[in-house]
Amino acid sequence: MALINSQFLKVSQDAVAREIEGRIKQFRFVNPGTEPIRLDSGDVALPLLPSVVNAMQASVSELGGKSPFLGRGPERGCSFLIEAIVKNDFKARGVRIAEEEIFINEGTKQDVASIGDILCRDNRIGVLDPIFQTYVESNVVGYRAGILEKGRHWSNIVYLTATSDNNFIPSLPEERPDVIFLSFPNDPTGIALTTGQLKKWVDYAIENKVLILFDATYEAFITSDDVPRSIYEIKGARKVAIEFHSFSKSAGFTGLHCGYTVIPREVEGYSIYSGKEIFFNDLWQRRQAIKSNAPSYIIQRAAEALYTEQGRREVRQNVDYYMSNASMLRAALDRTGLRYCGGVDAPFIWMESPWRSSWKLFEKLLGECEILSSPGERFGPSGEGYVRLSAFADQTQVMRASTRIGDWGK
Repeated sequence: MALINSQFLKVSQDAVAREIEGRIKQFRFVNPGTEPIRLDSGDVALPLLPSVVNAMQASVSELGGKSPFLGRGPERGCSFLIEAIVKNDFKARGVRIAEEEIFINEGTKQDVASIGDILCRDNRIGVLDPIFQTYVESNVVGYRAGILEKGRHWSNIVYLTATSDNNFIPSLPEERPDVIFLSFPNDPTGIALTTGQLKKWVDYAIENKVLILFDATYEAFITSDDVPRSIYEIKGARKVAIEFHSFSKSAGFTGLHCGYTVIPREVEGYSIYSGKEIFFNDLWQRRQAIKSNAPSYIIQRAAEALYTEQGRREVRQNVDYYMSNASMLRAALDRTGLRYCGGVDAPFIWMESPWRSSWKLFEKLLGECEILSSPGERFGPSGEGYVRLSAFADQTQVMRASTRIGDWGK
């Protein structure tokens, strides 16, 4: 019989998810025929953009013809999409990124979870806390997390704590990690870093030879002028940072799965055996050749359509829709006097529990407002005492939720 990777046993049970499902079942039993307003989802509510649908239909017809036949594309991704990304996401903002530094992926989550394939197990990992738990769990199964202590902290992970004490912006680590996962705008807190704040992290990484893995999934939702859309807007970041982008939330690609990873040629690692400097771009190219294909031609044509004049306009309308939802929720919370953050540069609001218990606030919102939220424990040890509200919902439902929250808070 084959032996299993026992690390998966350490993350195979999601106690928070089971608890949520149990409480929803209880709510439905007590309130037959009533469905709560779901403000807990990270999935989108709007349909695919017309420009995307048109591009997919056209590419399907193209593949249905006899000539020319288009089969498996380049592992790095199709040149037409890479060119569009370089031109619109970087060159237009004055950022220098070359086409060979772009890798088309099947969504941010896949590459964030897989980047460890080219990292040694001996690396010490730094993660934001609270944070989306893929960052932690992918390192658990990759043998980099160490031992789980008191059911909360992994011994080989440096937790970069973000709470109300530091305005949800973590301090630079006192204990040096080898790799730091940063995610801004942040899920779940909704906080984004200004240029000056992000520069401190880049400077720290350069000085201490630390690799930054920067998740920019929610950059399209940024509204503040002093918040960079890419870490490469910071001088020196090309030497120390790998960046992940996704079309999932801004363009509704959660069912299509497409994004891209940026690995500048300057980013280096070191061989544990020889100490020789190795370029991560070369390693990732080899990893992709071994383990992955880029998304289908149809999906990449759909993503390319996002960079047309019509596509950009439709993406902006999508983003405005969700940020309008966030604005309504913020206004409702302002009326109650309850403490929260986020909802300005990200579609998430991080709401503080008056009872210092995530589950107490979760239960109050569900039982008294018929609103489903995400308890903070889902996002790590420092999530205790908060719930996340998501703006990814139907606007009519958000209006109802905002009224209920405002009345309830009074």
